[in-house]
Amino acid sequence: MSAVLPVRGADRIVVPQTAPAGAHPAPSKGGLASFGKYREIIIAVALFLIFDLGVLVLNFYTSFKIDQDTVAINLSGRQRVVSQRVARTLLELDAMRVSGAPYKADTLAELRAGAKIFQVSQLAFREGGTIPGGDGKPVYLEPVVSSRGRELEEKVDVLWKPYYASLQPLLVGDSFTPQELAAALAYSQTNNIKLLGLANDFVTETQQIGASRASVLRMVQTGGIVLALLNFAFILFKFLRRLKTSDAAIEAATEENREILTSVREGLFLLTPGHQLGSQLSRSTHTLFGRTLVPGQNFFDVLSTMVSEKALTDARDYVELLFSPHVKEQLVQGINPLSEVELTVTSRLGQQTSRYLSFHFNRVQDGAAVRHLLVTVQDITQKVELQARLTGERQRSQKELSMMLKAFETEPAMMRSFVERAEASLLEVNDLLRSTSSASSEVQVLKAVDGAYRRIHAFKGDAASLGLEILASLAHQFESELQKLKDNGAATGDALLALPLPLEDLLSKVGAFKALSQKRHGDNAAQPASDAQQGLNTALAQLAAEVAGDCGKRVTTEVRMASSMEIPPAKMDLVREIAIQLLRNAVVHGVEAPATRQAGGKAAEGQIAVTLGRDEANQWLLTVRDDGAGLNAADVRRRLLELGWYSDEQLQSFSDKQIVSHIFKPGFSTAGTASRHAGRGVGLDLVQANVQSLGARLMLSSSPGQHTEFRIAFS
Repeated sequence: MSAVLPVRGADRIVVPQTAPAGAHPAPSKGGLASFGKYREIIIAVALFLIFDLGVLVLNFYTSFKIDQDTVAINLSGRQRVVSQRVARTLLELDAMRVSGAPYKADTLAELRAGAKIFQVSQLAFREGGTIPGGDGKPVYLEPVVSSRGRELEEKVDVLWKPYYASLQPLLVGDSFTPQELAAALAYSQTNNIKLLGLANDFVTETQQIGASRASVLRMVQTGGIVLALLNFAFILFKFLRRLKTSDAAIEAATEENREILTSVREGLFLLTPGHQLGSQLSRSTHTLFGRTLVPGQNFFDVLSTMVSEKALTDARDYVELLFSPHVKEQLVQGINPLSEVELTVTSRLGQQTSRYLSFHFNRVQDGAAVRHLLVTVQDITQKVELQARLTGERQRSQKELSMMLKAFETEPAMMRSFVERAEASLLEVNDLLRSTSSASSEVQVLKAVDGAYRRIHAFKGDAASLGLEILASLAHQFESELQKLKDNGAATGDALLALPLPLEDLLSKVGAFKALSQKRHGDNAAQPASDAQQGLNTALAQLAAEVAGDCGKRVTTEVRMASSMEIPPAKMDLVREIAIQLLRNAVVHGVEAPATRQAGGKAAEGQIAVTLGRDEANQWLLTVRDDGAGLNAADVRRRLLELGWYSDEQLQSFSDKQIVSHIFKPGFSTAGTASRHAGRGVGLDLVQANVQSLGARLMLSSSPGQHTEFRIAFS
């Protein structure tokens, strides 16, 4: 029997059988004559080795080209995904613009990353070059050489160049206009389907090129094996042929399964009756769980670190019901405890974040037996957050309506006066922040921040005294942003300019009240001054009651400022701010909780008195007195040490009077945590600043456990 081997350059070579046993070879002639009987074998082995070497070289070359084709296929597929990602992010940005929400930084970053990767990949497909691969590592991409591929690339380039040009304003900064966004979105919506179609065609073309080379490689390998083994048996050859066909089918099925598990956004895996993960998991499963899962892991062990014990127990019972074939699947779908579950996931940076996932379970049955459960996991975080935002917006709208009704009930002269003060304060804050440049020193910036802090704190107290809670809350948020700036040490002019201050929102709401007060002005133009004064007294008393309620305290407040209408408006504004801050301070820091007061032999309700009138020297005297715990120099000393303002040795050298004077310093507060009413060390700082503006004298008297009294005398 002859062995038939394919050889490069010839159809085949037939190696005949060796001589029968017992035959004698011809006499040897020359040095190689003794190898004559092995000549055919040597030639056959040499040709076989040469053939194998040729096949091996061809395999290496074809494999190398297939690897390059695989890169091209992956990157062309990425181009298709990136084009849709760019279109999607444009729609998201447009939705943010319509809703009035600020543009999200991660959406802008996704748009810019997508446009950049599409641009560099497009150039590489045309000219070749090194670009980031799917895993972020650089890969070399050869230029497209097929005529069909070049034609598709030219068509893509025709669509992409103007598309990329329209995206430029969105890629270089955050100051793009709505018109520029609209132009990019319009082009995207007009040409996205065309671009997607060309991208699909290009993916198909690269796949065909790769498939062609893979086919050549398979043909060489299969042909070599088949021809080498043909002399053994025709049956064996047919078996190998069938095996090749089966392998190709399995490979295709495996590849399809891999592509599905790689591309789907949902988490997909099978759950065994032993609650173990199946061997195939979609790529998104690992991302959704925030960790790499391993086939065979116990599903509930994975969940145990992410959900509460009750949710884990309910999920286990639910899965057991699904594995019970006598329980109808449709009847238990509605009691799925994991239809919306909050997971605590650790990010790559080690930070704990919350994510909402929805698990859906479907039976995989073999007859009546339940073999597996197909688990589908979806990330519904955006849906839950959107619902929360909608709820928040509804509550905010209700609060704004309530505030408008409250403003309508407020005495008109007081409302007009408040609007004027508020507008002036907010514009002053705006000027303070914008006057700082990138070249400003840290001291200058901190001075501007402290000035803005005082103005916003005064505005917050003024709004709270009239029951305008939305304005007070917005002002409190503004204070929080300023406090973050100070705490983070980012005291630069650029940081101030980049801070997302809610000034415009505050000004717009104050503008609404201004319009309301102007509309009511005609009907109340001749309102007596005594009514306006009585309104101020009532507002201060109501403010004390509201702050006390928030702090869990009870107070009785007596306010008598009947003579204040004789004071010039500019001075009266300063006096009003002082009264508001001292009143809040008396409730928060002075008056004790009811249980503490009763334990000390006092009435449960604290007593606060606010008076404004002439003293014996015919000077104006503002007095705010409470019967609370009084000032304790030891407490102030301890707080100064906690804040790190002084060492223990330095504090020992201060007198009690010097220690107590620090309560007027910016940033000092004895409150443990900051709240809407205290804790940031701004109120008494504002009082001291206003006292200086009045040219007044501030006198403080206090008896521990008995009372605290502030007196401000001015002319």
